Amino acid sequence: MKNKFTKSFVFMMLIFSFSTFAQLNTPQGSQKAVVTQRVGISDITITYSRPSVNGREIWGKLVPYGMNNLGFGTATVSPWRAGANENTTISFSHDAKVEGKPIKAGTYGLHFEVKPNNLATLILSNDSDVWGSYFYDENNDALRVDITTITVPYHELLTYEFNTVTPNTATASLIWEKKGFPFTISFDVSKIVLNDIRTKLKGQTGFQRQSWEQAASFALNNGGDLKEALVWINAAISGQFFSQKTFNNLSIKGQILKKLGKNDEYKIIMDEAASMANVNQLNTIGYQMLTAKDNERAIKYFKLNVTNNPKNPNCYDSLGEAYKTIGDNKKAIKYLKKALSLNPSANVKANSEKLLKELGAL
Repeated sequence: MKNKFTKSFVFMMLIFSFSTFAQLNTPQGSQKAVVTQRVGISDITITYSRPSVNGREIWGKLVPYGMNNLGFGTATVSPWRAGANENTTISFSHDAKVEGKPIKAGTYGLHFEVKPNNLATLILSNDSDVWGSYFYDENNDALRVDITTITVPYHELLTYEFNTVTPNTATASLIWEKKGFPFTISFDVSKIVLNDIRTKLKGQTGFQRQSWEQAASFALNNGGDLKEALVWINAAISGQFFSQKTFNNLSIKGQILKKLGKNDEYKIIMDEAASMANVNQLNTIGYQMLTAKDNERAIKYFKLNVTNNPKNPNCYDSLGEAYKTIGDNKKAIKYLKKALSLNPSANVKANSEKLLKELGAL
């Protein structure tokens, strides 16, 4: 008798074990989806399940307004889970701001308290692994922010989209039935990138001259520390085993010096860069000088290009345009006509003819 009971007990335990732990992978009614958007070098990822409208009345009925007792779990009042099945989650690869409020890098449960009159509260919870909103605890809120909902074209399936993306922000929206819940996420992209650069320059990436040039160029053009940028570009130019003086790094250094107000050093560096430039590079810095109102240096560089490339019609076209810009129309006409005489490409021909017409010489 004892042996029979033991066998029955073991058999029942095996059934319990299999039913408890042997989970089959079968489809869910509201299938899972993941949407990711990159902003700068930072990623936003939303993971959710997608219920259908399926003919039901959604707002104020299937999704009740306000905070509610869902009748299960530990929460006495809960927001909407903003999806179906497991917790909807949102992840930030770097520190961010949501609707202007700071949030640390990490993964959060995403909920909404839906309200009438096109209002809602977005709630990000530190509890990201719980089921739905059944175990919601406001003490674990990481962020709460009020938003305004919008009317959108009908969506049968609940959907998250990134509707607008700028260099520093992305606007995410939950869209279901005819209601949208937009919220804007922003990153301090320059700060994040510069911190990433500082880290990577200490590793294998820092063994390449181009990495130091890229770092200096990013800092120059994105509000970085110009003195730090100068250190980086100097490392690319000389003093390291990977260093090599090139037109590119001299040109970057020149622009940094100009922004630092070191105009005499800037001019010396740009002259050195010009001596190493190919035809297109020399043309580019000639136009840079025109923009900077350094007309003497602009003409000098365009003339050097003509001397080095006497059969290149674009060099004459650029020199003629430079003379027109500074008001020397006689010389402008001379060099623009020279450009046309050398069988230029269609775009150069069009530019020379346009300028000559403006000068009344064609």
